[in-house]
Amino acid sequence: MLNKVSLDTIAAALAMIMGAEPPQTSAKANQALLEYANTAFEGKKADRLFMYNPDAIAQWVLEKYPDFAKEALELCDLKLPLCSVMPSVTPVCFGTLYTGAQPAIHGIQSYKKPVIQIETLFDSFIKAGKKCAIVADDECSIGKIFLEREMDYFIFHTKEEVNAKAAELIIKDEYDFICVYNGNYDAVMHKNGPEAPLSLAALHENSHVFSIFSELIKTHWSAHNSLVGFAVDHGCHEIDGGCGSHGLDMPEDLNIMHFYKAYPAK
Repeated sequence: MLNKVSLDTIAAALAMIMGAEPPQTSAKANQALLEYANTAFEGKKADRLFMYNPDAIAQWVLEKYPDFAKEALELCDLKLPLCSVMPSVTPVCFGTLYTGAQPAIHGIQSYKKPVIQIETLFDSFIKAGKKCAIVADDECSIGKIFLEREMDYFIFHTKEEVNAKAAELIIKDEYDFICVYNGNYDAVMHKNGPEAPLSLAALHENSHVFSIFSELIKTHWSAHNSLVGFAVDHGCHEIDGGCGSHGLDMPEDLNIMHFYKAYPAK
């Protein structure tokens, strides 16, 4: 059974939580996320948003192997089951996450990485006077499909460089919105299968890295109302030969979980 709430509800909610107008073609805002932030921040807006985007971690993997994501699961208060979009491949799904629009509207409907031309969450924040940054690797979708905006891009070859720069940016506290991509689980999963020891080790690494970012935010963004998200794009399934894949219209590939944690200003 597919989750009932679509991934396209997240962009508008994040915009509203940060006091910005939602992207023009976004779906209606996710009410659970809005209500969580409103309660956590006592009716005030957030002024910092950090989105950590690991790739391809399916809901079923998290439910079957929760110990490998224990740090992220225990850290976050809000757990949102969501249904991703078809085809369930990375540029299509992250396109929907950060536009709030279905693929036919944002324009990416296959595994291609053109720059999205419609209004995105990044554009909404820029119009609201917020400073945004993407930290990602040089091959990933997030590092390509949101280019050509008046924002900062920190593009590296390895995830170690990505994570080091993300930590540096948190500590400097100069950005209102930081978006970070890690593709290690996806890369390992495709070669070894979703449940292979190397894949679960990558999942554990994603969870641990997220917990480190969250602790840095808790310390260095303590003067701000800050929201952090562990937000994946799509799921995955095993195929012949013990490998992994995704892209199909099936619960394994479409059902995902997002996790959010609010840190009210001290």
